[in-house]
Amino acid sequence: MKRIGWLGFLLMVLSASGCATQSYVREQLQPLSDRIDRIETKIKGIETKIGQLEAKPGMTAEDRAALQTAKSDAKQAVDTAKQALDTAKQAQDSAKQAEMAARQAGADAAKAEKAAQNAEQAAKKASKLFELEQKK
Repeated sequence: MKRIGWLGFLLMVLSASGCATQSYVREQLQPLSDRIDRIETKIKGIETKIGQLEAKPGMTAEDRAALQTAKSDAKQAVDTAKQALDTAKQAQDSAKQAEMAARQAGADAAKAEKAAQNAEQAAKKASKLFELEQKK
């Protein structure tokens, strides 16, 4: 009987930690999202400057190759930033799922505890009935 009480307590504690996990992920995700937005803004500025440089006459083949490399690097930076944001969002989704599972486990533990209490009461009643039958 005590085990079920401890199990219920443990599951409630785990349920509470699920909430902390989701809020922690959310707190970590926001600054990352802000950083990615700043990076994308910088890269758009760089791409604009590259476009302006490409339009200038007198560019050598070496200059054009350097600009092409800069464009490629900028695109790769945007792709990497987006991938980081997607990964962070997946982590947030996982935290939400963990929170839901922890809540369900807490609810199930409460049901199990109630069932154990009902079983204990039924056992007491059965014991009293047995004692009454023995007295007859």
